Amino acid sequence: MAGGRERVAHLLRQLQRAACQCPAHSHTYSQAPEHAALRRTDYAFEMAVSNIRYGEGVTKEVGMDLQNLGARKVCVMTDKNLCQLPPVKAVLNSLTKNGITFQMYDDVRVEPTDQSFIDAITFAKKGEFDAYVAVGGGSVIDTCKAANLYSSSPESDFLDYVNAPIGKGKSVTVPLKPFIAVPTTAGTGSETTGIAIFDYKELKVKTGIASRAIKPTLGMIDPLHTIHMPERVVANSGFDVLCHALEAYTALPYKMRSPCPSNPINRPAYQGSNPISDVWAVHALRLVAKYLKRAVRMPDDHEARANMHLASAFAGIGFGNAGVHLCHGMSYPISGLVKSYKAKDYNVDHPLVPHGLSVVLTSPAVFTFTAEMCPERHLEAAEILGADIRTAKIKDAGLILADTLRKFLFDLNVDDGLAAIGYSKADIPALVKGTLPQERVTKLSPRPQTEEELSALFEASMKLY
Repeated sequence: MAGGRERVAHLLRQLQRAACQCPAHSHTYSQAPEHAALRRTDYAFEMAVSNIRYGEGVTKEVGMDLQNLGARKVCVMTDKNLCQLPPVKAVLNSLTKNGITFQMYDDVRVEPTDQSFIDAITFAKKGEFDAYVAVGGGSVIDTCKAANLYSSSPESDFLDYVNAPIGKGKSVTVPLKPFIAVPTTAGTGSETTGIAIFDYKELKVKTGIASRAIKPTLGMIDPLHTIHMPERVVANSGFDVLCHALEAYTALPYKMRSPCPSNPINRPAYQGSNPISDVWAVHALRLVAKYLKRAVRMPDDHEARANMHLASAFAGIGFGNAGVHLCHGMSYPISGLVKSYKAKDYNVDHPLVPHGLSVVLTSPAVFTFTAEMCPERHLEAAEILGADIRTAKIKDAGLILADTLRKFLFDLNVDDGLAAIGYSKADIPALVKGTLPQERVTKLSPRPQTEEELSALFEASMKLY
């Protein structure tokens, strides 16, 4: 009898491994957690997000928050451009008014590198701070995440927490200090996420650190701060929101992502599309469709800029848990291999392809490529962005979304593809090589890709119009 039960159990395990893995047909997706060891793909997703506070002028509360936390010595991080502008002054006034002792670090690099992260980490370790405040865009907030992490884990090597395969990708188990993020751009959503991105100079690619543990304690979203953003900064930040929403909504479903973690601490921050992230991603996309062009074209349109600030946070909640895929994976070498391009409205002393621009330039090619895996979602996204889909055929979803994106980008005066920012076909092998290590995101593409297909996507992105 016992032998018969063992044979039946063995047969069931074989059937399970051979089962269709698509969400529509597989019964394995309803398995209870105790059967996780038998699974190749995950069965659960987890939502993690910073506390969010929103409102005009809310920055004045930051000093009270730190007082409530019992903070005695605070590190304030920002960059050279922002340190004389109203957002930083509002934070410092609040700290002073509430008797908070602080030190300022204003050497954050726009588009951080491993070295600029290390410089900030060194400052944080020496300061022995018990709380952190970041005032700025994604570069500042991400740098502060790294400073908080490594100062809280002073014996760790820099690559210990960096995403594999570039780093070791270790789980974060040390307690971090309280951290308040005050975003001044409407783009990265970094105030909501456990992601910190930087250029790894040795390989000339972007990579990062991904862990729920490093997300800010509080994201303080004050729409007054977006008034100071120049036109191109508004546009490029908005393109990041656009792609966060599109990629999160079209990412591989969480039940199809592998491997299934043996312990929940190993479940990645980027888990695949899921019912909760879908809600945030779609709503963010609707706000982008309604407000981004207004926010770019009319600096005094406070309604548009305030709503883009919210859209950034909404998309952050979506992609911070679902993840992004090919647009972001391909963007990292586009930024990392920049030659001489310097974006308008960015006051920097080094060549720079802004993150949002590097992401959006491949979007028409990417969504043409991925659409066959979830065409309904691609078609829905095209409709939200303004396409008339009443007579559309489902097989044309990718082409329709690509054409809709091209029109959207053309209306906002976006550079005509990778060629316009200094790349040629001769650069494609290096761009592909820089994309290959980005498995953390590229494996979330709903459609797997070969090196040849990546080459074709870069080639198709050389010109947009």
